[in-house]
Amino acid sequence: MTSNAASTGTRTALVLQHDPTIHLGNIGPTLEEHGYELRVVEVRTPEDVAAVDPTDADLVVVLGGEMGAYQTDEYPFLEAEKALLRERLDAERPTLGVCLGAQLMAGALGERVYKGDTTQIGYRRVETTEAGASSPIRHFEGVPVVEWHGDTFELPERATRLASSSDYSNEAFAIGGFALAVQFHPEVTDEMHESWVSDGYNELDEQAIDPDALRRDRELYSARMQEASRAAFSEWLESLPR
Repeated sequence: MTSNAASTGTRTALVLQHDPTIHLGNIGPTLEEHGYELRVVEVRTPEDVAAVDPTDADLVVVLGGEMGAYQTDEYPFLEAEKALLRERLDAERPTLGVCLGAQLMAGALGERVYKGDTTQIGYRRVETTEAGASSPIRHFEGVPVVEWHGDTFELPERATRLASSSDYSNEAFAIGGFALAVQFHPEVTDEMHESWVSDGYNELDEQAIDPDALRRDRELYSARMQEASRAAFSEWLESLPR
């Protein structure tokens, strides 16, 4: 059967979004610049995911969320997302995961996702691996990126690690040339960051993090991260099969 995207000549990016404040950010314009029509699905129930054909869209993007990938009893749609990702990755269809999305990709491939030893919040540097140095992730080398997570995962057997940080070994990975996952948040715009900081005072207080220090870091580092994000995702999108 010919997909709707193929019949119209347009490319579609299906976006699974878990929270209106955790959206595509700067990745959205980059996708549109590369000819993608965006279809955003607000995921709240397993039925929201079941309505999606796992392999039809030209690209699937799974975004972040406040829940853990292992909290399937509280959020049963997570199992549905993992099933969708498993089928899509097995079919070697282009897939991008960000933070929770990266964790769900690892979980879909049978790896453990779990609460880490420390919570990362703020602008941090990631270090590319040898493989990462020749991948689109190299654009983030030396560029402080937004981290906001306390969970981590085991690297899937099929995956290639592209970046690590001082706290976590798995900050980015690729599967073949068709799937990319990042644990950090390169998509975060200034407006998104301010929303997260303003809404996160309780969590920041628990972690003894000064919200104004985060704002000062944003002034210092955000523009560079925006540039790196556009460069990295532009390069990755251009590498995908047409």
